[in-house]
Amino acid sequence: MRRATAAWNRVGSRKGAGSVVASRILRIEHEGGGRYALERDGVTRLVDGDPFEQWASGREFRLGPEVTPARILAPVAQPSKIVALGRNYRAHAAEVNKPLPAEPMLFLKPPSSVVGPGETIRLPPGVGRVDYEAEVAMVIGRRASRVPRAQAWEYVLGVTALNDVSARELQRRDIQYARAKGFDTFTPLGPAILTGERGPFTVEAWLNGTCRQSSSTADLIFGLEDIVAFVSDVMTLLPGDVIATGTPSGIGPLTDGDIVTITVGGVGDLVNPVATR
Repeated sequence: MRRATAAWNRVGSRKGAGSVVASRILRIEHEGGGRYALERDGVTRLVDGDPFEQWASGREFRLGPEVTPARILAPVAQPSKIVALGRNYRAHAAEVNKPLPAEPMLFLKPPSSVVGPGETIRLPPGVGRVDYEAEVAMVIGRRASRVPRAQAWEYVLGVTALNDVSARELQRRDIQYARAKGFDTFTPLGPAILTGERGPFTVEAWLNGTCRQSSSTADLIFGLEDIVAFVSDVMTLLPGDVIATGTPSGIGPLTDGDIVTITVGGVGDLVNPVATR
């Protein structure tokens, strides 16, 4: 059995100087429950154990047309917390007419808001405009407290795609973000956790086949390592916790019948239909 985080981040074995093969960790519906699988070099194997504790590579498992997107689950079922950053791209701060923050602006989203690929984003009645927000999210691999910036990736299992769905009018009305970003289904997550890469990562939002957001973590005001150091100085991060790193410019409203896709380079496409509740 292997220990989590450090072992996962080494799982992309070297194929030459400076070259690392990235891997994807998937959580799939298997035999009536959630089961982790590791995809590397085009081969997917079931994982025996818990990727956040002890694990071993198991038998080969075929991911093909018979495995529909609905059977690929959110890569983390119930994080203890989802920590999110506001205004972490300059262009997004400009489009919402807000000043650049002097330090990371943190808020929390409830774990109950998480849904996986293929699940429906439900628009609550009477809340006004609801927006998509494409984000790169980091998944914490082991307990992290007061982590130095230089050691940040020792505590990160990998990255995934996140849609920080936001009830924009409630956000303006309430000032704080708990209600506007906390509704059930307001945190689509997945489809996989990419390990063995440190970025920069591209991030895009596609609405009904049209690209609405396109940027990279190279454009973050506060970089990924800085975020881990800052957040872990405020609160202890636990295995499976998620940090959403902010959204680029191009946010826009969702309506009944839309299909929204969040794409993070190497992670894959997080696709969710939209419907009124």
